[in-house]
Amino acid sequence: MKYLYIIQQAMVWILTIYWIYQLIISLCSFVKIKEKPLLEKKNHKFMAIIPAHNEEKVVGNLIESIKKQNYPKELIDIYVIADNCNDNTAKIAQNLGAIVFERHEDDPNKKTKGAALQCFLSKKIQENAEYDAFCIFDADNIVHENFFKAMNKKLCQGEEVVQGYRDIKNPSDSWISAGYALFYWTMHRFYHLARYNLGLSALLNGTGFMVKFDLIKPTGWNTKTLTEDIEFSLKRIIQGKRVAWSTEAIVYDEQPVGFKQSWSQRSRWTIGHIQCLHEYTGSLLESLKENRTLLNFDGLLYMFGSIPMFVMTILMLIINFSMYIFGGMSTLDLFVNALRFILPTLFLPVFTGLMILIIEKKPVRPMIKGLILYPLFLGSWLLINFKCLFIRNTKWEKIDHVRDIKIKDVA
Repeated sequence: MKYLYIIQQAMVWILTIYWIYQLIISLCSFVKIKEKPLLEKKNHKFMAIIPAHNEEKVVGNLIESIKKQNYPKELIDIYVIADNCNDNTAKIAQNLGAIVFERHEDDPNKKTKGAALQCFLSKKIQENAEYDAFCIFDADNIVHENFFKAMNKKLCQGEEVVQGYRDIKNPSDSWISAGYALFYWTMHRFYHLARYNLGLSALLNGTGFMVKFDLIKPTGWNTKTLTEDIEFSLKRIIQGKRVAWSTEAIVYDEQPVGFKQSWSQRSRWTIGHIQCLHEYTGSLLESLKENRTLLNFDGLLYMFGSIPMFVMTILMLIINFSMYIFGGMSTLDLFVNALRFILPTLFLPVFTGLMILIIEKKPVRPMIKGLILYPLFLGSWLLINFKCLFIRNTKWEKIDHVRDIKIKDVA
C-alpha cells in the first residue's frame, strides 16, 4: 500500500505541474506584443490547393470565396485535387475557373489527404512551378476576403509556415458542432495565440494554413500518418522551427452535426496522434537534448498532453480505487480525489467555453445548449481515447458536407 501511495502522489504532482504550465502559457494569450517588422514589401504568388473527394455540394462556395479575395487575382491560382471522385466535383470546379488535377488510386492506404497532397505537390516541384507559397483548404471551407492578404503579410515578415484562424460555419447546428466550435475557439486563443506571443510553435490544424513553397522542395509533402497536419508541425519543431499563427487569416469550416460522424472523425485524429507519438517522440527527445529550448520542450509536452496524460489519469483512478478497496483510503478521500479529475476535465471547460464566447465576441444565446452538453462532448473524446488504445481502425471514412453556406452568410 505504501508503494501505491508513493506512485499516486508522484502522478498527482506530474499532473499538477503539467496543468500549471498550461495555465501560465494560456495567460500569455492576453499579452499584447509588438507587430513583427516587414522584411520586404511584395505581393507573393500563391497556390490555393483544395483536396476534394466527392464534394460537389460545397466546393463551388469555396472557389467563389477565393475568387473574391482582397488580393490581386492574377497572384492566386486555384487547384482542385479531384481525389477518386465519382461525382461532379471536377466539372463544377473547372466551370468555376479552377485548375483540376484528377487522381485515381486503387490502394486503400493511399486514399488519404496526405497522399493526395504528396502526389500533387511532387508534380508541382518537378515542374519547378513559380509560386512563393501554397495554402491548403478543405472543400467544405469558405474563406474570408482578407485571408491571402493576411498570409502575404506573414510571408513579408519572414514566416515560412502559418496556421490561420479556423472558424466554424455551423456552430449552432447541433450540440456536436457546438462542441467542435468551443474546442477550436479555445485552442485558437489559449494554445495557438498564446504560443505565438511567446515565440513558441502553434500547430497546423488541418485546413486554412500556408507553407512557403521552397520549404518542401527538397523532400515534397512527405507525411505518413492520418494526421498529416500535426506530423508536419512536429517535424518543424524537431528542426527547432515554429509554426506561426495569424488571427486575421480566417477560414470557415463545416463541422459534423451527428454523433456517429463525429466519433469516426475524432477516432481518426486520435489514431493519427498515436501514430505521431510512436513515430516522433524519440526525435522530439533528441531535439530537446540537442537544442535545449522551450520550443522543443513545449512540442514534446504536446505529444504527452493527450494519450499519455489520459493513460496516467486512468492509472490514477485505478490506484485510488485499489487503495480504497484495500483500506488505504477513506470514502471521503476517494470522493475528493475523483472530483479532482472530474471537475477540471469535464466541467471547468464549460466556464472556459463561456469565457471564450465573451472574449471572441461570439453570440452566447445560440451556444447555450452546446455549453451545457460540452462535458458530454469532451467525455466522449475520453471514451474515444480509451477505445483507440486497443482498437485502431485506420480506414479513412468520408465526412459528408452538405451545408450550402456562402461567405456572405458568415463574414
